[in-house]
Amino acid sequence: MITKATLLKCSIEQFTQYGSKHVTLDDLARELGISKKTIYSFFKNKEDLVSSSVESIINEYKEDIDRIIISNANDPVLSVMLIYKRGFQYLQYFKPSFIFGIEKYYPKANKLYNDFIEALANSIVLDLLKKGKALGAIEKDINLELVVKLYFYRVDHLIFKENNLFESHSESELFKHLVTNNLRGIIAKDYSNSYFE
Repeated sequence: MITKATLLKCSIEQFTQYGSKHVTLDDLARELGISKKTIYSFFKNKEDLVSSSVESIINEYKEDIDRIIISNANDPVLSVMLIYKRGFQYLQYFKPSFIFGIEKYYPKANKLYNDFIEALANSIVLDLLKKGKALGAIEKDINLELVVKLYFYRVDHLIFKENNLFESHSESELFKHLVTNNLRGIIAKDYSNSYFE
């Protein structure tokens, strides 16, 4: 007997690899060896399933973020770096059509995703950078709100703008150029962590 968790796991795998618009409920039913009616016993419609899939990915990432922040409580700058490093690991397995598909066809899922991206940059990351500044890890004259807007908001759009940058660059190279080098420009002279060495 299939469970909701198994259906959700398969949906996430299919949607992130092939795009939520391109994977039909018939495709999922066939993949799992169930009837489409079984899918409807767990989810009202495809939009509900796509939204639940996005919400599940976000919740998993939020748990990762919480662990990172707790584990690095004394180094908020390192927390920011590790949060984005983990985010890159998620994005590396997404096809651009997944992000653009929810943007175009699934408004509820898109709102969940956009609200999370907004909170990640303008609450979590900004707060961590402010803590870093208070601890002396970031230069005092840095406008952190501007830094977040320029470098840490919608990194997914930078990576997937015209094509999937993961296809032409390694995760470590993208991380270095999009995160490490941007933070290197704002950190204090006496601050360092293993990514800056």
